[in-house]
Amino acid sequence: MAILVDADRAGVWAELMRMRDFGDSGVLKAELRAAVDAVDAWVEASQAAFNAALPLPARSALTARQKAKVLMDVVSRRFGVI
Repeated sequence: MAILVDADRAGVWAELMRMRDFGDSGVLKAELRAAVDAVDAWVEASQAAFNAALPLPARSALTARQKAKVLMDVVSRRFGVI
């Protein structure tokens, strides 16, 4: 999966700015956008390591979308987002 296009990164950034959790964070809008950009770059750079960490047969049987869903759900649960 490729890095997000600028419009998609801007969409993520805009959605985060609308969330109450980020209103009192002390992070400026430009700093939050830089964080979005950095996370997207990290995801791109870490894809191979994430995939390698998955045990077989999940590594070969799951689609990229399914692997992303597993990652998102685990991270969300760990940090109390869901």
